[in-house]
Amino acid sequence: MSYNDGYVQQKPMLSFGQAVSSVLNKYATFSGRSRRSEYWWFVVFNLIVSVVAIILDSVLGTNIGSLPYGLFYVVASLGLIIPHLAVLVRRLHDINKSGWNFFWSLIPLVGTILLLVWFCKDSDRGANQYGESPKYV
Repeated sequence: MSYNDGYVQQKPMLSFGQAVSSVLNKYATFSGRSRRSEYWWFVVFNLIVSVVAIILDSVLGTNIGSLPYGLFYVVASLGLIIPHLAVLVRRLHDINKSGWNFFWSLIPLVGTILLLVWFCKDSDRGANQYGESPKYV
């Protein structure tokens, strides 16, 4: 049955490894759509990498002055910023919003809350202007 018949089957949630692998394989792909699980698992991965990098900087003494981060953190952040922005844009596409909506984050508090609500929103069922749903078949 098709989406128009009212029957839509949902694919299972992506695992941590599947989500991180998917995002890194689409390193700088800003087109298409990304599921909630893909976005949020990559946020968790990004956080883990950042914490590990800060710990390495502290243990190895590569901190920048009195800051808690240094060389490892800067390299990790620069390496992950493009895939993070790409999955963020694809997540917005998944709820039928333009990637330019990311700039709402420049409005203190209100913009961040708005984006957080959107990132927690379920995928649009069926196809939208950004492609087929990665969650529903």
